[in-house]
Parts: sequence; C-alpha cells; structure tokens
Amino acid sequence: MTDTRTSSVTAVVILAAGAGTRMKSATAKVLHTLAGRSMLHYAVDAANAVQPEHLVVVVGHQREQVIAHLAEIAPHAVTAVQEEQNGTGHAVQVGVAALPSATGTIVVISGDVPLLTGETLTTLVEKHAAEGNAMTLLTSQPTDPTGYGRIVRDGDQCARIVEQRDASPAELLIGEINAGTYVFDGATLGAGLGELRTDNAQREVYLTDMVAWTRARGGRVVPWLLGDAWQAEGVNDRVQLAAVGRELNTRLVEKWQRAGVTVVDPHTTWIHHDVDLAQDVTILPNTHLEGATSVESGAVIGPDTTLSDVEVGAGATVSRTQASLSVIGPKASVGPFAYLRPGTVLGENGKIGTFVETKNAKIAAEAKVPHLTYCGDAVIGEGVNIGAGTIFANYDGEHKHTSTVGNWSFVGSNTVLVAPVHIGDGVYVAAGSTVTSDVGPGELAVARGLQRNIPGWVARKKAGSKTAAAAEAAQAAMQQEGAE
Repeated sequence: MTDTRTSSVTAVVILAAGAGTRMKSATAKVLHTLAGRSMLHYAVDAANAVQPEHLVVVVGHQREQVIAHLAEIAPHAVTAVQEEQNGTGHAVQVGVAALPSATGTIVVISGDVPLLTGETLTTLVEKHAAEGNAMTLLTSQPTDPTGYGRIVRDGDQCARIVEQRDASPAELLIGEINAGTYVFDGATLGAGLGELRTDNAQREVYLTDMVAWTRARGGRVVPWLLGDAWQAEGVNDRVQLAAVGRELNTRLVEKWQRAGVTVVDPHTTWIHHDVDLAQDVTILPNTHLEGATSVESGAVIGPDTTLSDVEVGAGATVSRTQASLSVIGPKASVGPFAYLRPGTVLGENGKIGTFVETKNAKIAAEAKVPHLTYCGDAVIGEGVNIGAGTIFANYDGEHKHTSTVGNWSFVGSNTVLVAPVHIGDGVYVAAGSTVTSDVGPGELAVARGLQRNIPGWVARKKAGSKTAAAAEAAQAAMQQEGAE
C-alpha cells in the first residue's frame, strides 16, 4: 500500500503530565476547554494531521481524568505515565520508552498550546524532512517574552535554548522564544535523551538541552519562526485560558463571516469549534452557539440566545432563547424568553413563544405554543393551538407520562392536561379546564365547576374596605340608573 503521508512520522508525543498548579482546579489542566473542546483535544487534532504511526500521550498529575478523556477523543492513543514530573526531557524519555522503536521522525508537542494547528505542524514536518535536519523547532516573537526559553541563533541554526531562570541579562533581551514544538530524527533523540543532565536552576531534565547536544555532534538544528505568535501561546492559568479562548473565538467568528454568515457583533458572539453554519445565517448580539449546533440558511439567531447541540432549520428565527438537544424546523419561530430542554422537536412553521418551557415535546408543523406554557412529554399534532397558561402535568410523583393533542385541535387558556391523556383530532378544550380523561375527535371538552355569583358577599365579609365602598357606590349608581 502506498504511504500517503506527507513525510513518514513514526510518532507524535504529547506532553500532558504537568500539575497545572496555577489553574487552581480539581480538573486536569489540559482538560480545561476552549470553544467546546479541551486543550488536549486540540493537541490531538494537530497530531493527527501528520498521520503518525503512533500517538503517545504522557500523563502524570490527575492521570485518571486525562486517560478517561483520551478514551473518548483518541482511543488509538497510548498513554505513558510520568510518575514524577522531572522536566520536559524526562517526560519525553517516558513517552519514547512507550514506542516499539525510536527510529524515523518523532514529533513532540505540548498539551496546553491549543492554537497550534495541524497545518503548521505538517509544514514543520515537511521542512524537517526537506532540509535533512536532526532537529527542527518552532519559535515565535511574542509581545512579552518573559518566562519563555530564548533562542540563541548561530546563523540559520539554533545554537542553544536558554531558559528564563538560566539566562544572562543579554540573553533576556532576545525576543525570539521557544514554542515547545519539535521534530526530531528518532536516532538523534534516542541517543541524546540518555545524556541530558540536570545542571540548571530547576534541577530538571530540559528537553531544550537537546539543541546544544545535537549541535555539538554536528547535527543540524533549525528554528522556524512562526508569523502567528498565538499558535505558540501556552495556557498556565485561567487568565491565559480566557485570553487564548478569546483569540480562538475571534478566529472562529471570522471564519464564519468569510463563509457568508452575518455576525452583527463579533465581540459578544461565541461559537464552538464543532458548530456548523450555512450561508446567509444572521447572528445577533449576545449569542452563544455551543456543541454541535447547526443552523441552516436564512435563519436568524439572537439576540441574547444560547443554543447547545441544537438543529435550526432554514428561515427559522430564535430570539432570547435557551435551548439544548432540540430541533427547530424550517421557518419556525422560537422566543423571546423560551426554554427548550432536550427532546424538543418543533415542526416547520411552528411556534414556541414567550415564557414557554418545553421538554421531550414533539410539536408538529404549523402548531403553536405561543406563551406562558409548560409543555413536557407531549406530542402535539399539526396546526394545534395551545392557549396561554396551559400546563402539561406529566409527572405523578414517581413516573413521567405522555399526553397527545390531535391535529388542528384548540386548547383554551389556563388548561391543565393531566397525563396520560389523549386529545383527538379537531377538538376544542374550554379555557380553565382540568382534563383527566381522553377526548374524542370533534368533541368539546369542558372540565370545570359551574360558576356561582353570591350576592352581598363583599358587604358581609369585607365591610369597611375600599372594595366594599366601591361596590356600594356601583350598586347605588345602578339603582339610580334603573329609577330613571
């Protein structure tokens, strides 16, 4: 079989063992999310772009969480446990030890650099192969290089990388920094890892010492300066997480704008990585599109709307709405102030209106649930109108039950449908009814007590009140009018 990889990559090793103490979190650092994906997920995506024969993830701190997450997003990955976090060089030693062999090309990336793209990593691998380098590394020039290892150049090669704590005053003035992404000749890496020492300020095994070690033995070490410094931005605390997340969102919004989506206010619009938008969708301010939400052409979403794993049909409008795991049909209308819970399906030209909550509700085409309604565990037929204040009483204290309303039926305001109950086709339910049994096609259901008006009740029970005075005056006026 022909190998279709751009350049054969034996393995990608992702470093994900750090404690991440600055995150101050019970969640492993690499599992913190941006645009709906963990930082580790972005690293795995970048790694997969170079089609490695093996994917190794080095885990350590909170490893149980990381391993469980990998089982979901990259079941093909092999985990290598770094019991004691003794530096990046030691982490790579652990990762390489998990490989059947350390020959060929080995790529090393970090699990906390979420903006690194597969395209960049592919180009780096191609550059490494084309130039016959022993080691090729990404570099960048951030606005503030403080805290990063500095690149000391020797012509077009890298002479060494000096970590912040070990740098001289002159070296601290260098603006080019190590991005933490490397491509190695496997034989060079395997030989060098065993000779790395801990004679540095942190008494750790630095992978960056591979530069000087390789150069001392005549190997080519070439730095490639990224024009996009954000791809080298690591995340070590929640401030950096927010900054990188904001930049990622800016890029996602711009991608959709260039694909034909109108985003009225990019600064208040947040879009997850797996969202899918068609041309001529309009997104109004303060809108969040999360998970695997998809929106078809001509739909208008927002303002003040959050959709999570929601399908929106062509030409639909969704305003000031919270919805999850729901389907909104073509030309349907939702909101304002609607809450669609999982299992809601709204048909074409249907309506879910103001202050309506739905859950596990199938609402057919042309049907309307306009306002002030709880509609849970319901099947509503075509053309139905549900009056204001209707309650689908679906829970008996132990179990949920389903009610159905047939095609083109009308349910009056302030009605309670006590599940399980079936309303047939073409039915009218009188306002204020409490329906506890089925209603046949074409029938009128009235389920309420007869009205009683008790004369003199206010005068007897509320004597001396303003209400009683108003009633007495009105009665006197009526008597006067009758006398005339």
